[in-house]
Parts: sequence; C-alpha cells; structure tokens
Amino acid sequence: MLYIKNGCVIDPKTGLEKTMDIITKDDKIWKMGEGLDKTEFFRQLPKHEMQTIDAEGYIVAPGLVDVHVHFRDPGFTEKEDIFTGAKAAARGGFTSVVLMANTNPVVDQPETLQYVLEKGKKTAIHVYTCCSVTEGMKGEKLTDMEQLHRQGAVGFTDDGKPILEESVVREAMAECARLQVPISFHEEDPAYIKENGINAGEAAAYYKIQGSDRMAEISMVKRDLELALQTNACVNIQHISTAEAVEMIREAKKRGGDIHAEATPHHFTLTEEAVKKYGSLAKMNPPLRTEKDREAIVAGLQDGTIDLIATDHAPHTRAEKAKPITEAPSGIIGLETALALGITELVKTKKLTMMELLGKMTWNPARMYHLDAGYLEEGGPADMVIFDPDSTQTFFTFYSKSSNTPFAGKTCKSTVEYTISDGKIAYIECMGMNELDD
Repeated sequence: MLYIKNGCVIDPKTGLEKTMDIITKDDKIWKMGEGLDKTEFFRQLPKHEMQTIDAEGYIVAPGLVDVHVHFRDPGFTEKEDIFTGAKAAARGGFTSVVLMANTNPVVDQPETLQYVLEKGKKTAIHVYTCCSVTEGMKGEKLTDMEQLHRQGAVGFTDDGKPILEESVVREAMAECARLQVPISFHEEDPAYIKENGINAGEAAAYYKIQGSDRMAEISMVKRDLELALQTNACVNIQHISTAEAVEMIREAKKRGGDIHAEATPHHFTLTEEAVKKYGSLAKMNPPLRTEKDREAIVAGLQDGTIDLIATDHAPHTRAEKAKPITEAPSGIIGLETALALGITELVKTKKLTMMELLGKMTWNPARMYHLDAGYLEEGGPADMVIFDPDSTQTFFTFYSKSSNTPFAGKTCKSTVEYTISDGKIAYIECMGMNELDD
C-alpha cells in the first residue's frame, strides 16, 4: 500500500490538474482526493502496511506509455534484452511499452510471441508486443493476425522495413480493421535511398554521399493515408520526419478515419546538423532532416496532427556505432531521455503545456492500443510517474545495455523521482520513502 501525498496530480484523460493525495492497494488506485490524511477513511487504514511518498513540489502523472521500442530480444541481446530494456523504461518513467517485432526470429509465430510476453511478465513494468504484419517481415504474405492477436499481440507492424506491395498493405489494413487492432507503418521507400539514416541534404553532402531523400517518406505516407481512409483501419504513421508528411496527415485527419502519427524526441529536438556533429550517434531511420521539418513536427504536435510521442528506442553496441557512417546501424536509445527532452524542448519553451505533453505520452498511446494504462482514477491501474519538472539532470550513464545517443552529456530539465507499476516501486531516484508514522 502506497500513500502519495501533496503531489500535483495531472491526468490527461480527464484534464484533472490539482494538488491531491493518492492511496494504492495491491495493483489499483484505491482512493484519490484532497487532504486524505484528515478523513475518517484514512484514520482506519493499517498504517503499518503503508509506505509514504511526499510528492510536494512534484508532478504525479500516469505511468508513461511508449508504443515504439526495440528490446532486441530474442536474437540481439548483446544490444539489449527485455530485462535491461524494462529497467531503462522504468528509469524514464515508462510503465507500459510496446515492443517491435524485428527480432531474430521475427515475432510472427505464437512460440516467439509467448517467449516475449512471458519474459516481459518477469519485469517490473508492463511489456506488450506487436507481431509482424508479414511472415518474416518479407512484405509478401500476411501473418495469422487473428491467432496472434488472440494470443496476446496488441498490434501489428513490420517496423524497420517498409511494406512495398500496395495489395499487401490493403489486405493487412482490412484485417486489422476487422480485428480492431492498430497497424503501424515504417514509411521509407528504398527507391529514394542511396545510403540510409542520413538526410539527402547538408548532412549527406558533408559525408560526400547521397543519403536518404525526403520522398522516401512522403511517397509512402501518401499511399498509406489513402488506404487508411478506404479501409477504416486504425493506422499509426511512425516516426514522422518531414514537413510534407505532417501536412498530409493533417489533411487526412480532416477527412476522417482512425489515423495517428508519432514524433520521436530526436525528431522534434534535432536536425541534420547533429549528424555532422555526432556522426553515427545521430544516424537513424528516418533521418534527422532540416530545421523547417523540425518546426513542422513541433507544429503538428501543437495542433494534434501528431498525437503520439514515441521513442523508437533502438539500442546498438558501441562497436557497431564506431563503424564508418555508411556502415554503422541506424537508431538511438531514447527511453531514459524522452520525458526530460519533452519538458525541456516543448514545455519549458511553451510549445506545449505539461498536460498536452503528458497526453501524447500516456493516454493517447494507451487508448490507441486499447491498453488499461495512461490515466489516473479510483479503481484504475496503480501505474504512475512522479517527477520534478524543475530539477536539472545531465545524461552520463544509462540503465540500457547501450549508450548510443547524441544526448549523452546533455543537460535537461526534470528528473524522474519514482516510477510505480502495479502499485510497486519500479524505480526510485533518491531515498525519500518512509513508513508512515502512527
């Protein structure tokens, strides 16, 4: 049993923002209210069973939800595994994560799905997973989506690879619409890419290569938005990188349909200049692009065109990232830096309110994936992040197995003090938890 007192409680589902107390029992929120310690209800509680967190000066929000992470397990556990990924998530304030299916083997069969889910149950947070849209992520034949969904897959994606055949995409969307599950798309047409992970602009010129043209994203987003409107599928356009894609999503949403879009912290924070400065540590798919693109992504977050913030947490070993820029793999880690970057780059600059930022990191992604997460109410899950929005931290070390990020050494606002999952403390920054005095 936890007694969290005097925190500024923010719940994006209801718009609640008030100094309140919260009492948990088992894995649920038992009671929420102002001045609970002065009530008859509180006086009758077994104080010896209660731990107190004084959250004065802190924000108490729903546990963060990330619907786009790579834990590399099975198959690539030298980069990350489900246990280390979950620890990194908890440190970042995340209590629910949705894994991508591009492991080895690909998560396209019930046996691999069960391996991931069973290992996830042994962590301190909620680990969900997508299965792949196509068998082996080859873009040809659909997986048995109905069976995989029945056995625990919360959605489908071939993230890491685009699905090039339009008829396959249409069939997949129709099946996901029938099953009422989301389907997410990595939108990069290889026909427009000479070297991936680096924008075909100043960054590519700096390295004397051709890079990845913006049309790689634009062409596929255009196709898939039209198919989404035709099939009525719940479609998520992943990790948006171009201004044109933002505008197309904005217009498609006006036409109806169940369309969603992600922005990563690196795409709303950095531009291709970071690739020139940090090399492979700022190489990712899709690549960092121009300041105009970054500003368009921020504008999309502001007006709701982009309704999700997802990290695309993509760990790689130091040796892999030390390879020449054209040989190093794309991707950066993001779970431990995401909230601080959102607060520093969006809230402190008055681009978004704290409520708006948290909505895109809690309730919106949870609702899209039909997860019992992302909100605070009596009887709801006791999943919370408690953070100090005004403290300062510098990222030096990480709980992830990997440290491939251009944000290493960056100083940001906010520190996660506690992450609580199922009513248990999954992460604690400093010792501030004491048994309540009788």
